[in-house]
Amino acid sequence: RVTLLELMMAKVSEKNPANSEERNVFMRHADFLAGCFQEKCEAVLKLASAADTEDEEAVVTIRLLDVLCEMTSNNGQLEHLQALPGLLETAIDILRLTHLAGKQAVNVFTTTHAMTGQEEISHPAVGFKSHLIRLIGNLCYKNKENQDKV
Repeated sequence: RVTLLELMMAKVSEKNPANSEERNVFMRHADFLAGCFQEKCEAVLKLASAADTEDEEAVVTIRLLDVLCEMTSNNGQLEHLQALPGLLETAIDILRLTHLAGKQAVNVFTTTHAMTGQEEISHPAVGFKSHLIRLIGNLCYKNKENQDKV
């Protein structure tokens, strides 16, 4: 699943403008990926404990977030994703939960977490909160309704 998401990420981030057929396919995929992210996003919270650094569901969720960030960076898919019910709310909720997890104990979600070892730098959740903020920002871009929700 991670490899498939990485392939989708490469296709979405290509600079070549997609034709209308490809855009329609991306829209359907965007709906599916957003739904998967909304269902599975809490799996990332397992990474707060040191024992679960390689949880497969959490890694898939992180990749889903990366693809959604890339899709919302593309104006062709942005409006469609901005209108999806619950995506913005889910992103805000999981950001709150990861922030709370970081405050409760020193873990990968802690804002003052010192990056001292190579294993910490390569941790799959490093940057997760910043990607959530990027997704929230993209979903609010030129969208008054979403801005008011935030």
